[in-house]
Amino acid sequence: MPQNEKSIIGSEEWCALPELGLPAVKARVDSGARTSSLHAFNIQVFEREGMPHVRFDVHPIQGNRKIIKRCEARMIARREVRSSSGHLEQRPVIAARVELGGQAWDIEITLTNRDPMGYRMLLGREAMVGRYLVDPERSFAFGRMSSTKVASFYETKRQPRSGLHILVLGSNPDLYSNQRLIEAGQARGHTMRFVNVKYCYMNINSAEAKIHYRGGEILDEVDAVIPRLRPSMTFYGCAVTRHFEAAGVFCLNDAAAIARSRDKLRSLQMLAEQGIDMPITGYAHSPLDTKDLIEMVGGAPLVIKLLEGTQGRGVVLAETSKAAESVINAFKSLQANILVQEFIKEAQGRDIRCFIIDNKVVGAIERRAADGEFRANLHLGGTAAMIQITPEEQEMAIRSARIMGLKVAGVDIIRSSNGPKVLEINSSPGLEGIETVTGQDIAGQMIECIERYIS
Repeated sequence: MPQNEKSIIGSEEWCALPELGLPAVKARVDSGARTSSLHAFNIQVFEREGMPHVRFDVHPIQGNRKIIKRCEARMIARREVRSSSGHLEQRPVIAARVELGGQAWDIEITLTNRDPMGYRMLLGREAMVGRYLVDPERSFAFGRMSSTKVASFYETKRQPRSGLHILVLGSNPDLYSNQRLIEAGQARGHTMRFVNVKYCYMNINSAEAKIHYRGGEILDEVDAVIPRLRPSMTFYGCAVTRHFEAAGVFCLNDAAAIARSRDKLRSLQMLAEQGIDMPITGYAHSPLDTKDLIEMVGGAPLVIKLLEGTQGRGVVLAETSKAAESVINAFKSLQANILVQEFIKEAQGRDIRCFIIDNKVVGAIERRAADGEFRANLHLGGTAAMIQITPEEQEMAIRSARIMGLKVAGVDIIRSSNGPKVLEINSSPGLEGIETVTGQDIAGQMIECIERYIS
């Protein structure tokens, strides 16, 4: 085709990557993005005949985790790419032939997990140069394709069952949240099972990822996992969750997102980078900087938080600068990592818990601290009531969960004289308080979210 006779294509199109064994992939065509990218997981770099290659798995159909294609290609580079959430990551780069609109040509593609995105593939402007002009108001200029036809191109990994096999991965089967998830899944015809994360162990090899359970049982034929990890099990729990992901199992929150949210310092840095407002927060290592750290967040009173704390534990209110110095230096002498945070006095011991499922606020409650307490956590005797949140608070909660990459999240917001501010994000939010106060079937909505992704 001559350079001056470019075709017009839409903002989304069906394309093929025949060398990778992908005959139909729905792509987002985005001239604002420079490079192209393809959804990939279980990425493994290896050498063949002295040349770097990469082996990876693809779910070629958005929302369908049962169809998996194993692909291989020569790796031509590693490239640092900033994701849509603003996070920098090193991605393998491959060259592959793309077929679109009756044309076929070679393009460079970066590999990354695009599960949170709406498309399995993104075609950037480098792939379009000299060939197509993008009309952002047009879709499927070269024809639409039914889901039945797309699925017919691929072989399923196993025969579908009448219901899904869903694991709740946690530490205590008697917790309200875990019991409710089991009940909600069973009520919808699914096979539900609680699995204690500390009794899981992994077979790590290049052929196939397998998870074993106490006594040697292999946890296969699993459609989905709901991670409900206590903080003390974050490292190992994320390793187990990551191994389920490598085996092609859908995880309601993936390991990377859980790890990000559990690291309070990292999560606040990511939120701040994306313009999410929060109380002024300081972090320092040396005790010599304690006085300046206190002044940096506005002086006393201030809040001191352990990075590993949860449910209000490891959170101290220092009423005076002298008390703040003593507490901070005491924590540092114990080699504890802490945050020092501005105290929002006008909140009067109240905060808002927004429960997010799949980019939607499904419930919100206001938590009120008990008398003589500044922490509003229900586990510490606080009370809760329904609340109508503002559009600004709703957008803030949804954006915060999306930045973390969490499909399910509890986002805690505090109202200040300068507007709402995010306190923290919980990747395993409790269900008892939100269900009791709102009367909603939150557990059922979590199961429905799984159904949407893998039905």
